[in-house]
Amino acid sequence: MTRYFVFNGDADGLCALQQLRLAEPGPAMLVTGVKRDIALLSRVSASRGDEVTVLDVSLDVNREGLLQALAAGASVRYFDHHFAGEVPESEALETQIDPSPDVCTSLLVDRALRGRHCTWAVTGAFGDGLDEVANSIAARSGKSPAEARTLKELGVAINYNAYGDTIADLRVPPAELAGRLEGFADPLEFAATSPIFRELVSGYHDDMQKVGTLRPMKRTPGALCFVLPEEAWARRASGTVANDLARAHAGAAVAILSRNSQGNYTVSLRVPADARVSADAFCRQFPTGGGRRTAAGINQLPEARCDDFFRAFEQQFNATIPPGSS
Repeated sequence: MTRYFVFNGDADGLCALQQLRLAEPGPAMLVTGVKRDIALLSRVSASRGDEVTVLDVSLDVNREGLLQALAAGASVRYFDHHFAGEVPESEALETQIDPSPDVCTSLLVDRALRGRHCTWAVTGAFGDGLDEVANSIAARSGKSPAEARTLKELGVAINYNAYGDTIADLRVPPAELAGRLEGFADPLEFAATSPIFRELVSGYHDDMQKVGTLRPMKRTPGALCFVLPEEAWARRASGTVANDLARAHAGAAVAILSRNSQGNYTVSLRVPADARVSADAFCRQFPTGGGRRTAAGINQLPEARCDDFFRAFEQQFNATIPPGSS
């Protein structure tokens, strides 16, 4: 019997994994990649009796790989907060999927473990941009404001590390980072003792300094679109910049486009929780698009479709257009 952990390489996926590995120690095969590398289940060659745990990647995107694993006789646990589509019915499939805007995968695992390793869940929630929820749990668990700030710094740094077009863009490959995290029951201890933490934080701040002069390429009431330069730091920064700009322009939809190695654009989209169009529904209008209610993206937007994207973005998120108008 082989155990597999299939997980997103961002903070939410890594912190969900960390909780489960602490609760269920033992050898396991890890399958992961950069933030947008989410069609991961197809890489698992599961056999009868194998156990597969999937964390923070869309079931809808991984449907074929999931059905193959179930058909092979493996049992599958699935924790996620993205759009799932129709969930297959199988006695071998256990799902905890919740696309609510105030939930992330680390919190779903925390719920399943009844708070056994909640400080890692807090770290994952901070990394996923759920500051209010994360601060609330941190306070309830007895963490000081200073400790909560450290957990946020760690979550943001781990999350930031996952963004890039390829593993070569990242400062630390997610599988290697998972190995560095393993064994740390307390993320505050990891932050205090691991040189990786300072390396990630330093790299994050170095890249963020380059973002300071960024201005929107297109702007309408309720919708701002930014295009990043074709450089590795910009590919790393895209998701974090989207979160930061969404906070800076509360109430507006924010889109970040960055050129990738395929010659297309990668899109990060953030929208307010009360937006009339959800981020994932908007991005699914384009091939390779998906995500969740307030945060989504498009992995490969061809340059020839950029005008279509800009037109749809401005039309669907323009605050001057009444809801229901075409």
